[in-house]
Amino acid sequence: MKSYEKHTPGSFGTPEDYVHLLAEVKTRIRNAQYKALKAVNRELVGLYWDIGRMIVERQKKHGWGKAVVERLSTDLRTEFHSARGFSASNLWRMKAFFETYDGHIKLAPLVREIGWSQNLVILERCENQLEREFYIRMTRKFGWSKNVLIHHIDNQSYEKSLLGQHNFEQALTPALRNQAKLAVRDGYTFDFLELNEKHSERELEKRLIARIEDFLRSMGGMFAYMGSQFRLEVGGDEFFIDLLLFHRRLKALVAIELKVGKFMPEYVGKMQFYLAALDNHVRHEDENPSMGIILCRDKNRTVVEYALRDSRKPIGVATYETTRSVPSALKGHLPSPEEIGVLLDDA
Repeated sequence: MKSYEKHTPGSFGTPEDYVHLLAEVKTRIRNAQYKALKAVNRELVGLYWDIGRMIVERQKKHGWGKAVVERLSTDLRTEFHSARGFSASNLWRMKAFFETYDGHIKLAPLVREIGWSQNLVILERCENQLEREFYIRMTRKFGWSKNVLIHHIDNQSYEKSLLGQHNFEQALTPALRNQAKLAVRDGYTFDFLELNEKHSERELEKRLIARIEDFLRSMGGMFAYMGSQFRLEVGGDEFFIDLLLFHRRLKALVAIELKVGKFMPEYVGKMQFYLAALDNHVRHEDENPSMGIILCRDKNRTVVEYALRDSRKPIGVATYETTRSVPSALKGHLPSPEEIGVLLDDA
């Protein structure tokens, strides 16, 4: 009997290796569908870019006003009645879209990598080109939907990512440093928890686990859940990490310690111990060094800076809040545009 006619025991007529064949074909189909969607999106955004450009050029040349755009909208919807997106308000958005990014060498190509609805959110909600660049790159990298993108903008992920307190400069290689900076923010909003103002660490942990999908989304969308009260045995003694995650892009275990009070310097020593144990007993050979996030209700930035200064394990210290009340003062502490540009070049 020829090899392609062989049957595995109990397969009821299924050829040998058929399961692997099916999996390969499914993967190929999904990849083709994804590439097709990307191509369609690129063409659609390119179309809207060109329409915006043509409107701008005609206005400059002929001094066209509002009435011409209104008529253009009516005629386009009459001709392409099955197509959406040609309302007068959308045509004005196309004009603003082109004017915002025209001549911007870095951003003009990037806007075609994300959806039109995400582009509009970034265009209308962000205040400057650096902020827009951040959200465009993050949306492209993490595949943020429109609603997830809005959530990140509302919670000031731009400011919080750039102001993060960590020791990644001395604890990580250059290849991992900027990725880690973008992965660990200065603060997180867990407004889905519905916790009382006075809650225990155990209550916080239980609520986060119960709403694990919301928690992982709030953390940035690239984390996978590994367990809670993760057990470590060192020298015959047991130790337990509050939460253990895995960052898929960094390919690193991420230990999270939950503290319902203010940051204390001794938390860093405890986290260093956990990371050393993870690296020695849990981390796989093909994974990067384990990282830690100490999540506190409050922190003194100067105390955090001193506590992390001599630490050689990659640790970030962040705050969390259970209501959406983000301080606008963050904007006054952002790095220089040059420093932000360097960070985003690796995004």
